[in-house]
Amino acid sequence: MTTLAIQPNRIAQYWALTKPRVTQLAVFCAVIGMFLATPGLPDWRLLISATIGIWLLAGAAFAVNCLVEREIDSRMARTARRPMAMGEISVQQTLLFSGVIGGLGMWVLYNLVNPLTMWLTFATFVGYAVIYTIILKPATPQNIVIGGLSGAMPPALGWAAIANDVPMQAWILVLIIFVWTPPHFWVLALYRRDDYAKSGLPMLPITHGLEFTQFQIWLYTIVLVATSVMPFAVRMSGLIYLVSASVLGAIYIWYSWRIYKHYTDLIARKAFKYSIIYLSLLFAALLIDHYFFF
Repeated sequence: MTTLAIQPNRIAQYWALTKPRVTQLAVFCAVIGMFLATPGLPDWRLLISATIGIWLLAGAAFAVNCLVEREIDSRMARTARRPMAMGEISVQQTLLFSGVIGGLGMWVLYNLVNPLTMWLTFATFVGYAVIYTIILKPATPQNIVIGGLSGAMPPALGWAAIANDVPMQAWILVLIIFVWTPPHFWVLALYRRDDYAKSGLPMLPITHGLEFTQFQIWLYTIVLVATSVMPFAVRMSGLIYLVSASVLGAIYIWYSWRIYKHYTDLIARKAFKYSIIYLSLLFAALLIDHYFFF
């Protein structure tokens, strides 16, 4: 009876290691890439296999991130209840878990999708779990800018899964997420600045102050909105996407202007939530436009 009571809790702890909400957004962007890679519907077997493989490797990367940052997480209110931070899961268990699901993900991608997707996804794993988490994040306030490429890769992974190629159109989607990442995370760092000060991480609001960070968010948002028009400019999308990107971008610029000129933690919290909605709706608009192009 005791074993049955403990088991679901242990499963929940391992599930938490994969940062499921972040993983879901990454996999969503990868799936959009899969649909955009073909004029019709993608092969459902490739679609399912690629989704599972990418999800498993992303979860493995996030588990390594939780392992490396367990002491930092324990000092921050936002992350103090993560399983590694609370000591609920050991280092050995986390390494084994990450190795198993990561290895399974690589096997699925290599054997059921194609080697290109497996190697690109593995490179993304290394970029996030090693280059970003271990090297860049504790070393520079530009960590999220330099290391953002690994987090921006899902559309290219999805495209590669279906087309066995990564053309210019896929890299445009990567570029959009790459430019979206800094203002998204810097807003979080603004209203969580006390947490990040305790963590010891060199986040931009801590190293350069609030006003500088607010200005950078404003600049990056302008660049993001300009970048978001590129799919229309290269004729990979039509008016549905252009109108959607314009409206979504105008709202994002409004939030960023308020952060720059009239900052409050409440505005920053709302802007952070909107940034996630923005990216989700932007990519959803791409998908809708792909099948209703005019």
